[in-house]
Amino acid sequence: MAHIVVMGAGIGGMPAAYELRERLAREHRITVVGAQSYFQFTPSNPWVAVGWRQRSDIVLPIAPLLERKGIAFVAQAVTAIDAPANRVTLADGQVLDYDYLVVTTGPRLSFDEVPGAGPLSSGGGGHTHSVCTVDHAEAFWADYQQFLQDPGPLVIGAMPGASCFGPAYEFAFIVDADLRRRKLRHKVPMTYVTSEPYIGHLGLGGVGDSKSMLESELRNHDIKWICNAKTTRVEAGRLFTTEVDGLGNVYKEHELPFKLSMMLPAFKGVDAVAAVPGLCNPRGFVLIDEFQRAKAFRNVFSAGVCVAIPPVEATPVATGAPKTGYMIETMVSAIVRNIADDLAGKPATAKATWNAICLADMGDTGAAFVALPQIPPRNVNWFKKGRWVHLAKIAFEKYFLSKMKSGNAEPVYEKYVLKALGIVRLADR
Repeated sequence: MAHIVVMGAGIGGMPAAYELRERLAREHRITVVGAQSYFQFTPSNPWVAVGWRQRSDIVLPIAPLLERKGIAFVAQAVTAIDAPANRVTLADGQVLDYDYLVVTTGPRLSFDEVPGAGPLSSGGGGHTHSVCTVDHAEAFWADYQQFLQDPGPLVIGAMPGASCFGPAYEFAFIVDADLRRRKLRHKVPMTYVTSEPYIGHLGLGGVGDSKSMLESELRNHDIKWICNAKTTRVEAGRLFTTEVDGLGNVYKEHELPFKLSMMLPAFKGVDAVAAVPGLCNPRGFVLIDEFQRAKAFRNVFSAGVCVAIPPVEATPVATGAPKTGYMIETMVSAIVRNIADDLAGKPATAKATWNAICLADMGDTGAAFVALPQIPPRNVNWFKKGRWVHLAKIAFEKYFLSKMKSGNAEPVYEKYVLKALGIVRLADR
């Protein structure tokens, strides 16, 4: 009998637990450890931030969902991992021994890399907001309601080293749409500030025609932008960023006034994972092989934002490669298959496709991209815009939350419809 501990209960951890339970015999124990007692559907946080969703719409209690499937859940943060001894220590002092550890923690939000940036509650300087968690989104909504009484400049974007650019674009367009509905857009100058070398880079070297399409959308929505932006500090109502040229030389210094700002941070690995000798790269991301297995420990696997993926290309200001939702699910499926094979005495063979599907809402329209695989060169590479994306994003929210409630790791839609489109989880070569 094996004990599999899944560290993290988010978009990677919950599907991993469900898929492990489906595939493994009941004699094997599965325990999920999460710092929070609830699952949050992170892609909906931008809607919470402008009052289009309530917390209760996108949050689910974890324990009853997992327990119904015979999966144990412990609502505690992991404070230490003793990988050679195969055990984790939790914040309450509890110790869990494991045969396999699946690390799906997500990132540590590295607000402290830019002085003055980020919410105080998350170790930041308190002058910018985030939509990385539902708590952060609610904090923005609280300030946004005051902002609406006395509007002014808005600054939205992503810090140096950021890798998750899609939600920054999405949020800029959502706020724009909300202000237009309220007949306040004319009172709010908006600037999009990003470390990307060009609009639509997305940390991926662009996807299809993303550059021209997103530039056009920003123009049509009266949103100015600064690329190659190395934001250096934030003060109350002021964001300081250095715009560099293609060689990294200083082109222009900007001091941007704002009444409200949302800047996505760079990511690092969470402390307990980053502290394990040999497990991670210098930023604390897990170094994995082609089978999602840690290079340093054969019984440790990892998926999601916490894995080490090198940047797609060198950029004048640091950018990272994003890990999107379906890409994470492909990693999870590979992990589950490889653990099952290891238990059966077979070698690891399953490799994730890292295929990516992304739906970005723009308030009343949206943009979607499919990248197969996400990291170039690609077999499929397209970027489309239309109202259908807005509707698809709403449908996907309901679909994914329903999947988490039911515990069905791969519903018929994913197994057959996506496969018919050539979008699959595991590589066949």
